[in-house]
Amino acid sequence: MVMRRSRGDGGLRWSESRQRWIAEVTVGYTPAGKRIVKSASGKTKTEAKNKLKEIIRDHEDGVAISQNGYTVTMAVRDWLTYGLSGRDASTVEKLRILAETHVIPALGARKLASSPALSAEDVDEWLADKAKTLATRTLRELHSILRRSIRRSQAREKVKRNVVLLCDCPVGQKGRPSKSLTLKQAEALLAAAEADDSTMGAYVMASLLSGACTEEVRPLTWPHVHLPPAVAEGGEAEPIEKDKPRAYVDVWRSVRAGGDTKTRQSRRSLAIPNRCVAALRAQRDRQEAARKAAGDKWQESGLVFASEVGTELDAANVRRGFRRIAKAAGLTAKDWTPRELRHSFVSLLSDAKVPIEVISRLVGHSGTSVTEQIYRHQIRPVVEEGATEMDRIFPSSAA
Repeated sequence: MVMRRSRGDGGLRWSESRQRWIAEVTVGYTPAGKRIVKSASGKTKTEAKNKLKEIIRDHEDGVAISQNGYTVTMAVRDWLTYGLSGRDASTVEKLRILAETHVIPALGARKLASSPALSAEDVDEWLADKAKTLATRTLRELHSILRRSIRRSQAREKVKRNVVLLCDCPVGQKGRPSKSLTLKQAEALLAAAEADDSTMGAYVMASLLSGACTEEVRPLTWPHVHLPPAVAEGGEAEPIEKDKPRAYVDVWRSVRAGGDTKTRQSRRSLAIPNRCVAALRAQRDRQEAARKAAGDKWQESGLVFASEVGTELDAANVRRGFRRIAKAAGLTAKDWTPRELRHSFVSLLSDAKVPIEVISRLVGHSGTSVTEQIYRHQIRPVVEEGATEMDRIFPSSAA
């Protein structure tokens, strides 16, 4: 006599249409009282029975039953749509492009639950293949996209395991190395920027001479620029008082989401040299003329470096303008980017023997270790005190 299975143990039946054994078990009820049934199938009764036991075990352990047809594509697109709330639109677009270009074409069809499920070996092989052509930073971003997508699905009980946690990110190709201008190149660039007599010319001078990064210069507004009067009443230059601060800019904003600087330490006020003061005064007069010429088309934003109608410059505008000036300075324009103006600022100060602690404060880093790590090719520390004292204590006979 065949024994009836106990309640909660599920059931097994043969499906003629599918020619497979079907395992079914009730795991709960909807608010409307309808049963929630989970099922599995196998070619043999034993296979179906083992799958039934696995469903029951997961249910008793409080583990949700994974969706059999849930794929990497579904997880990644769900994360891109709902998992990046509050992120800047440009960041979301960058992650979407990376996912659509590298993650989904290679792994998108792989399932995350039912066999054949995505395995750690699959992820390792995929990353190793990408490491042949992509930079290490890009590999880390791809690893992060996949890991965070599956983690979100795991938190919503669609996936049991996150196999990406078992995979290390390999070392990829070397990215484009940052470099800095020599003193001769910097002088030529400043001369070309002054001769350009344009918004971008003033932008280049402010970036190179102040140490503010390009993301901090673009949103700079006139209320944050403090310039002394050019001349005093009567036509004579205003005398400089001993304790009076020189011209300076408040670096309090950036183009990051929310408008805040990267860190609290990055929020700073920077004194600016005379050539930068002259460039900003010329930019103020130039912008006033542009405002009158634009008439009703002008959109007041208060920005120091704005377009011909007052709107904010985007990264592409800045890149094109900078390379035009770089070409006029005799540089190979395609080899340089605006961010390297900041690297050049650090390099030139280091060559002038300015202490690393001072340079770190000027560029808005929380400590010298950050400056040394990011600008290690630009910093040239030469500790001379020990050698000087040894020469004094043990003078050379040749001297």
